[in-house]
Amino acid sequence: MVYIRLYVDILCDYFMVYGEMERVKSPEAVLKEAGFSISERCCARPSCFDFAARKNSTLILIKAQSDIDNLPLSESAELKSISDCVHAASLIVGEKSRDKPLKDDTVYRRYEVLVVTPKTFENIVIHKTHPLIHAGPGGYYVDIDNETVKKRRQELGLSVGEMAEKVGISRRTLYGYERGMAKASVAAAYNMVYILGMPVATPINVLEKAKAQHKCFLKAKFAISRSKLLQKIFRKFAQYQITTVKKAPFDFILTTSEGHMKIIGGVASNQEQELGRRVDEILSVSKIVKAHPILITEEEGLPQKDIACVCKDELSKIRNPEDLIAKTLK
Repeated sequence: MVYIRLYVDILCDYFMVYGEMERVKSPEAVLKEAGFSISERCCARPSCFDFAARKNSTLILIKAQSDIDNLPLSESAELKSISDCVHAASLIVGEKSRDKPLKDDTVYRRYEVLVVTPKTFENIVIHKTHPLIHAGPGGYYVDIDNETVKKRRQELGLSVGEMAEKVGISRRTLYGYERGMAKASVAAAYNMVYILGMPVATPINVLEKAKAQHKCFLKAKFAISRSKLLQKIFRKFAQYQITTVKKAPFDFILTTSEGHMKIIGGVASNQEQELGRRVDEILSVSKIVKAHPILITEEEGLPQKDIACVCKDELSKIRNPEDLIAKTLK
């Protein structure tokens, strides 16, 4: 019963007034304490994510954004696209939406990317306490463990009608819960906990990558709008899975024909002042996501870094992504 009491208390928090917020650690500090390897912060140029982090098979791309409404659709979409390409979870750690503070132990969504508060992030990573609540249109909801609810209802000898009446919902709504077709309101979940005498909500693992990955591609017009060198790369590998990127240290992600190996590539401009810093970030992110870093340059001899370089004149000799990977292994 102690566990159930704690469980109910979590749900009750959503009807309480929040006091002064507790000071929490930065996402980087939290991840380091939990034993994650973290890339350098991506700041050589504007980026849709701040850093990549990995621990064993868990890979995350994280954006720290105090006001989540300041993150435009284009950047959220690109963060999701990059995450899908490298098979990572994408996450925004934020504090407010306009002038309204975000609640702890709640999962929000900024377009297709999940959002949690710094305190919730710390609870997930350090304390292994996953949130139960989704913030959605019109209120707060939980995912119901449909098989557990149905089994426990039958054990207690309750019909669907009797159970629905006790919870204060319709028979149709309860059928939706038991078939995994609907989320429950916090109030309904609260009532089911007391009636069934056990937890009914499924915790939300925001560090888990989406099961259904989106295909990564970008229409040619996006590549054409960038440098001529990037346009040439896009045409060269158009038959492969290639994603061009605007808001990241790198400029494209290319997948081998077998689909098992990734290339993270940057396109270097002769006049770029922050190229050295950007190359460091490409190398750092590539190491975390386990991809092959490469730099496509206007001319030979750029830059003086530990990264494979291919000048634009050499591209004609490159036939496939495997040829580029061979360059990184020399």
